[in-house]
This record gives sequence, C-alpha cells and structure tokens, in this order.
Amino acid sequence: MGKRYDLVIVGTGTAAMVSAMRVRAAGWSVAVVDFRPFGGTCALRGCDPKKMLVGGATVADHAARMHGKGIAGDTHVDWPDLIAFKRSFTDPVPQNREELFADKGIDTFHGQARFTGRTTLEVDGELLEAKYVLIAAGAEPMKLGIPGEEHLIDNEQFLELESLPRRIVLVGGGYIAAEFSHIAARAGAQVTVLQRGARMLKHFEPDLVDWLMEKFETVGIDVRTGTVVEAIEKGAGGYRVKASTDGREVTVEADLVVHAAGRVPALDDLDLDAAGVAVKDGRLQLNEYLQSVSNPAVYAAGDAAQMGPPLTPVSSHDAKVVAANLLEGNRQKPDYRGVPSVAFTIPPIAAVGLSEAEARRKGLNIRVKAQKASDWFTARQAAEPTYGFKVVADEETGHILGAHLVGPHADEVINIFALAIRHGLTAEQLKTTMFAYPTGASDIGSIL
Repeated sequence: MGKRYDLVIVGTGTAAMVSAMRVRAAGWSVAVVDFRPFGGTCALRGCDPKKMLVGGATVADHAARMHGKGIAGDTHVDWPDLIAFKRSFTDPVPQNREELFADKGIDTFHGQARFTGRTTLEVDGELLEAKYVLIAAGAEPMKLGIPGEEHLIDNEQFLELESLPRRIVLVGGGYIAAEFSHIAARAGAQVTVLQRGARMLKHFEPDLVDWLMEKFETVGIDVRTGTVVEAIEKGAGGYRVKASTDGREVTVEADLVVHAAGRVPALDDLDLDAAGVAVKDGRLQLNEYLQSVSNPAVYAAGDAAQMGPPLTPVSSHDAKVVAANLLEGNRQKPDYRGVPSVAFTIPPIAAVGLSEAEARRKGLNIRVKAQKASDWFTARQAAEPTYGFKVVADEETGHILGAHLVGPHADEVINIFALAIRHGLTAEQLKTTMFAYPTGASDIGSIL
C-alpha cells in the first residue's frame, strides 16, 4: 500500500504550482513530483533566466546604437558577471518553491515519476496512489535523429555557460534560436543559425520578420535558411556541423552547437501505457476539459498538454481550468483568445490574434494597415531603425483581429492589443484612448 492523495502532480513549474495551490486550498491532499530541481522551465531554464541575459545584451546594444549621439566609451557584456546576476534570481528558486509547498501542506517527492497503473505512480521505489493525476511535466528538446546529436547542448545548458565560446552554431530557427543568437552576438560571439525552413520565426508575420532580419545582419548573425543539418562531428578543435543547402553540402566550424529546433511534451519516461493514457504523434489525447480521453483520472496542463501556445500564461490558465474541473466537475474549457507571443530578440517581435494570411484563409472581410516606421519618434529616440507594425481588423465591425509589432516596446504594447482581442474592443475604441506620451503605447492611435 502506497501513500494516498487526492491529487498527484508530475512537475513543479507554473502549471503545477498554480493547480496545486488551488486544489490544496480546497482541502484536498496533494503531492508534487519532479526529478529536476523544483521550479520548472520558466523560472529555472526558460523565460526568466533568458530575460536576464536579454536585459544585459539590450543595454550593450542600446549603448552601441547611441555612440556618437551623446554616449561614449566601451560598454560590453561581461558574460561571467551576467551569468552570476542571472543566478542571483534562479539559484534560490528550488528551495523557495519547496518551502512554499511545505508551508501549504503539499508533499514533495524527488525522482522520476512512472505510472504503474491507472492512478498509481512509482517514484524511486515509493508508490503513490491518487484519485487524480495531473501531468504538468513541461517539454524537452525534440529528438533530431542525426549522427552526433549527443554533442548538442540544450537551452538549459546554454543558460549555465560559465564562459561564452567564440563560434556558436544554433540548429533551428524558432524562439530559442532567435533569442539566443541575439544574446550571444551582443556578447561578442560569432553566431551562425542553420534553419531548415524558408525563414525564421514562422509563427510571426513574414513582413515583420523580414524587417527584423535586417537587424540580424547588422549585428553579424549569419542566418542560413533552407539548410538541413545532417551530422555533428567532434574534432580536436571543436565541432563540424555538416548540412546541406539546395543539394550542396556545407560545413560550419563551431566551438559550441545549440539545439534550437523545437520542443515536445516530456512524456517518454512516464510509462503512460501502464496508465492507459492515449498518446498520438507524441501528444496526449485530451478532451476539451484537458482530461485524458482514455483515462478520466488523468489531466494535463501547460507544455505537457500542448493544447494552447507553449507560453507561461497558457500554463497558468490551463492550471486554473484543471483545478476548477477537479473541484467542481468538468465545466470549464480553456480559452486561448488573445494570447500574446513575444520573441525577445533585440528589438523584440510580438504578435497576438490572427495573421493576415490566417484571416484571409478564413474568408474574413478585413482591413490591414502595415508600415515600417523607422522615421517615427519611438524608433529615432532609441536609435533603432527596426520598427514597424501590421494590424488586422474586421472591416465591418472594426474589431481588432490581429496585431503584429517589431521594435522598441513591442513586448509591452502587444498586451494592449491582446486586451482588445480578448474583450472585443474596436480599433476606434483604442484610437480614442489617451495614452501617456511619449511612450510606445502612444503610437497606437497612429498604428490604427
């Protein structure tokens, strides 16, 4: 007989913490399990530490842009000091998270959780029995299936580098590749991005990505699209990344090769077959309540569920939905309208709602306003020529359907458009709002 709980949660990140606190507050017995340090991807291996490094790189980039405009002297990234600053935030997280769980009466277990039955799990030889199980185990780098794959480092290892190698190759062209390449280039590395697809950041508006790519070129990031990585070889002086472009073989020399080719739900080690939890193409099969279609005692949230965008606010939202359904029965469904997404390049690129192409595929009657606005005050005062927007609105009602921004303050201003989409505000309502001036938001009236 193992320890019995109303709810056992696999994972200790955002989704796990939010759901655990809500269910425990209702009087349920709760346990959390993690084989990694407690805290999850965002706090330890993703958005928070990444933003710490982006912050340092942004200062160096801004200072360089302002040389000759009132700023003089050498401002550069000291990588060890920047990593130490990052650790001042991340190092306390595991203990703080464990203390928080303990304070709320939530039991904690360290080790890899594996199902042994529909509602039983084994953790390092200890059996846990549950009325319900929540899978909130996050995501992990996808397998590439190429020779030498073991030489790749992942996002977690990059964020822990004691020193920054001179030549860095990133395999992939999404968020991780875009953000890490900007950080590394500002810190003085020679950076090459090898992307299989025709362009980077495929989830963002192509026009704006093209404007951003000019900044990649300006800071010396070598982006090679349409390039398939086929092998990684380790040599005496570093690594050789072998790839092909349009049938031509190419080799790139590197001191470090980073996996930036996408992440998938971390499910392989859970032995889901033992629980009768259906999986298809590497994804949990869930109903509209984030519940397993084959085992109603099992729910999922966040990156493990992969029902909404792989973003921290989605993990929190999923967790609230699951907690409500556990406590009250299946009544709530996730609502992913107006979820903003940001790639923290320098400057950032942001999006919310429909792209122009998506709106046209849906047959919607739309109006589109787009402009590269390098001559606007927001761009000029920051000495940042990469600035522009595209907004998609319903022609008849004026409702905002999608907004796409790149440039200074895009990561903050996108939230106003997210508010408009989620709550049905029109372009006219935003235009008549008085925003503080001069701020990024004060451009909204002109953008619309």
